[in-house]
Parts: sequence; structure tokens; C-alpha cells
Amino acid sequence: MRPVAAVAVLVGVVLTALSGRYGYHRDELYFMVAGRHLNWGYVDQPPLTPFVARVSTAVFGDTVMGLRVLSTLSSVATIIVIALLAREFGSARRGQLLAAVCAAVSGFVLGVGHMVSTATYDLLAWMLIALFAVKLLRTRDGRWWLALGLTAGIALENKYLVVLPIGALLASLLIVGPRSVLRSWWLLAGVAVAGLIALPNVVWQFQHDWPQLKVAGGISSDDGTENRIMFVPLQILQLSPFLVPVWVAGFRRIWRSLPWARAVALAYPVLCVVVLTVGGKSYYALPLLLVLVAAGCEPTLRWVERHRQGAVVALVLAGLSSALFTLPLLPASAADFVIPVNKEQGEQIGWPAFTDAVAAAWNQVPAEQRSTAAIVTGNYGEAGALVRYGPARGLPTPYSPHMSFWEWARPPDTSTGPVLLVELERTPIFEKYFHDCNQVGTVHSIVSNDEDGTALVLCAGPSSPWSSIWPKIRQFY
Repeated sequence: MRPVAAVAVLVGVVLTALSGRYGYHRDELYFMVAGRHLNWGYVDQPPLTPFVARVSTAVFGDTVMGLRVLSTLSSVATIIVIALLAREFGSARRGQLLAAVCAAVSGFVLGVGHMVSTATYDLLAWMLIALFAVKLLRTRDGRWWLALGLTAGIALENKYLVVLPIGALLASLLIVGPRSVLRSWWLLAGVAVAGLIALPNVVWQFQHDWPQLKVAGGISSDDGTENRIMFVPLQILQLSPFLVPVWVAGFRRIWRSLPWARAVALAYPVLCVVVLTVGGKSYYALPLLLVLVAAGCEPTLRWVERHRQGAVVALVLAGLSSALFTLPLLPASAADFVIPVNKEQGEQIGWPAFTDAVAAAWNQVPAEQRSTAAIVTGNYGEAGALVRYGPARGLPTPYSPHMSFWEWARPPDTSTGPVLLVELERTPIFEKYFHDCNQVGTVHSIVSNDEDGTALVLCAGPSSPWSSIWPKIRQFY
């Protein structure tokens, strides 16, 4: 396993070297604020990622690089687990090494490893669940249900998507077997362990009227059509076009030569059908492609032996293209080249300049009125940026009706003075709750990200008490 560890460590070094090159992603700014409001749940997610963000900054420093240390380590561990999966599928050392290299040049692994996201830790959890599931099917030892349940329970405290691969696997077991692994008290024990770990967040969701369902509904209704259209292209692009032959070989190998693992192969198309049906995002199914990659490394080795030069070229091109589109290799001003494929690059650029623009608009509020004035942002990224960079520019704590920011604070009813609205697009639906609204500034970003063109609108004051306005402007997505 030393060569595998060397590949994983090399990826960790690259991620660390580039971790501070652009800046915080909008989600990271949100996670850091959420980490200051630790709870068993949030409107849009369970508690694990905000908790990890708080731990990482406390231990490694309150910087971009410090925030991302644990994310980098998670990706290092993911690469090692993928190599272990290859071993479970019967690959010797060279096959395991190839699996680690394929994971290392995968755009998805590099992308989620570069920054803190729920997908970062979700990917590691999915790979561990796949590893334990393969061990279960290979050995028929029901005790692996406990490890699977433990991992699933922890994953449920990070992101609810983990129910999708488990559900796809269970459905596949019913279709192609071996069904004997389902007739085990260990399965019930695993379910109990998972449920016990996930229970605090389930209780929180119940007490708050299941806000996560409203968020999921917003994703499906707003982005569902686009997600379905782009599902197949993004599956190929986000993993790497150069890895398509490997995961195709993995599916064929399992189906033809490893009948005991057919449920693992079938779980991928089953999951794809589910994601397409609900209009989910393409990356929801990507982790199971990495399982097929692990299975496909052994037959791919035979091709590599006959075409070594071509294989080296393909892996180098895969690594370079994946790094170009997922890591901050280009100057920030040139990121528009990759944003059409990976918009997350643009979401890491320009937050200090965004805050400067808000500060310039805020300075138009007369000094004697600022004690009763408020800043209200349209989304959590903007609010997180102002929390992070605003104090150094003399800005007050911002408010936002978006996601969990709505719960954490609202302007007091004594704030009857001017209101600075930060709006991606001006909308009467939002502004109707305020008097005499006029645009006093515009955010200009050096790249085409979501904040480019944001309107800064200064209103004379709220049209009614904030306690009355706040429930009406709440946003779940």
C-alpha cells in the first residue's frame, strides 16, 4: 500500500499548496457562520460539516488554508479507500495503484477535496459504505452491516443523500441478489445503529417542520429541468472523460466475472434513474462511478500493458484537465474560461471586493441614522462574506432571510431607519416591504459569478415592523 499512500499524499500536497489561491467559497463562508451557531440541524443540512469547519479553523487557523485542512485529509483518505475497493474486487498491487491514480486524476475527487463542502465528507462516507457493502457481499458475513450502519449514521449527520446509494443497493439486491444477506439480524442491528446516530438531527427537523424538504423541493423545481438535461454530460465531465473506459470496464467485469457483486454494479443505473426522476444534481450519482472505476482497474491493466505510452498520456491529460477545471490554477481574472464547466471556481473569487462595494453603499447612509439602519442580503453567501470581511470595513452585522440565517437573527423592530438591500436582481416582490428604494451601487466582479451585477438598493426604511416582515421574506432556496 505504500505506492497508494504516496499517490494520496501527493494529492494532499497539491491541494494544500493551492488551497489559499483564490479565496473562500460562498458555502464555506456560510459553514463558518453556522459553526458559530452549533446545533443538531440547520435549514438546509445536518450539523457535521459546520462542526468540522469550526474544528478545522480552531486547530489549523482561521484562514482559507486552515479551514480546508480536514477537507484535504478527507480526500486523501478517499483515494486510499478506493484502492481498498479495488483490492476487494480482486486487484493485486498494480491494480490498487491504478485505482488510486484514477481517483487522484478524477475531477470530482479533486474538486470536492479543494474546498469544504458537504459533498467532501459525503464522498468519503459513500466510498466506505461501498467498501463495507462489497465486503459483505464477498464474505456473506452479516457483521459488516454494523460497519455499514455506523458509517451511514455518521453520513446522515452530514448530508441526507446517503439514503440514495443505500436504497439503490437494497433495490439491486432484491433484483439480482444475493438476497440471503438481507435475511440477517445484523441488518436490523445496522439500521438501528444508523437510526440512533441520525436521531438528533431527525428530531431537529421534526421540531422545525422539516425545512430540508422545502430546500429539496426548491432545487427540484428551480433546477430540475437543467439537471436532467445536463446529467449525462456532467457525469462524464465531472469525473473525467478519460476515465469512461475504466468504469465501463468495471461494470462489465462485475456483471460477467463477479456475479456476487452484481448488485453493486446495478446500483449505479438504479441510482441514476432515481436522481433523474427527482431532478437532482448530476454529482449525486458520481460516487458510485468511482466504485466502478475501482472494479475496472484490473481489466484496464491488461490494456495498459499493451499500450503503456497511450495509458500514460491519457492519465496525464486526465490529471491536467481535471486540475485545470477544479483547482485554482489559472489567474483569478482568467477563471471565466472554466466557469461554464465548473461554476464553483467563480464562487471563490471576489468576496473582499464585493464587501468593498457594499461598504461604499453603506457609507451613503447618514452617520446619525446608522444606529437604526440595517443591511439585508439576498443569500447566505453574501451574508457570510459580510460577516467575514465587513467588520474591517466598518459594516454592522448583516441579516439575511436565506436558509439558516433567517433563524439566527432578524433586525429588531427598533431598526426603523434606512435599509440597504443586497439583491442579485431587483424585484418588487422583495422591495415592496420597504419605502423609497433606489439603487445606489452595483457589484462588479472580475469573473462571471453569481454576484456579478448584484444591485445595492438603499431604502428609506421598512414599511412595517421587522417582526411582521421577516416571516414573509423567508427563502428556503
